[in-house]
Amino acid sequence: MHPIIFSFGGITIYSFGLMMGISFLIGNYILTKEFKRKKLHPDLASNITLIALIAGVSGSKFLYLLENWSDFTRDPFGMILSPGGLTFYGGFILATISIYFYTKKKKIPFMMIADAAGPALLLAYGIARIGCHLAGDGDYGFPSTLPWATDYSNGTYPPSAAFRNFPEVTSLFPNGVVPDNTLCHPTPIYETIICSLFFLILWKNREKWNIQGQVFYAYLVLAGIERLFVEFFRLNPRLLFGLSEAQIIAIILIAAGTIGWNSLKREEKLTKS
Repeated sequence: MHPIIFSFGGITIYSFGLMMGISFLIGNYILTKEFKRKKLHPDLASNITLIALIAGVSGSKFLYLLENWSDFTRDPFGMILSPGGLTFYGGFILATISIYFYTKKKKIPFMMIADAAGPALLLAYGIARIGCHLAGDGDYGFPSTLPWATDYSNGTYPPSAAFRNFPEVTSLFPNGVVPDNTLCHPTPIYETIICSLFFLILWKNREKWNIQGQVFYAYLVLAGIERLFVEFFRLNPRLLFGLSEAQIIAIILIAAGTIGWNSLKREEKLTKS
């Protein structure tokens, strides 16, 4: 793992921050292309990307603090100021709400913006996950013997710390301590691969799915499927019916996307009849 890319003259470049920055730049590039295709002013794409960046990071940190409330109460400033600790769905929800109000102010149809953002969101998320992989920040999965299982011992959150609250894992090792060199599922890379494939699906069909809202609803379904699947390999606590918090939210996204897609198709049939 390479949490730090390089340090020079007191400047440190962290792999997570670097990949996060690259993901927003690429996301903004794709969003700008879609805005031009939809005949929207390209400067709006930069504004929306900035809103997504600020609201996304804030929402991600807020949900992370809620999920780790006991740690937050013990060390509030340390938890708030730590560079890690971001929960994607918190950022997604706050960014979506913020962009919705921005589009209302600008009198632009929200779904038009959402459709343009869908492909960019999937690819940017997949790229950002490379940063999680390089940082070894605990987003990896359970121990594995697969050929591509990865050693995260040099990461910012090695297995001995990441698995300490998972008795189903610690019970398999002497003294209940998981060695840092334990090979694990590289789930961030799984997400990068799946999101790249799903991005291609949205990108290929973005013009064919020309009813406003179709691309965004398809994004919700695909993003939900991706996270629902990957969480089966990740070390997140299970909350309900053996599912993690992220999986429950993923199911909600899949349901919302499916309902939204079907409602658009029904409206299309009624219009044609």
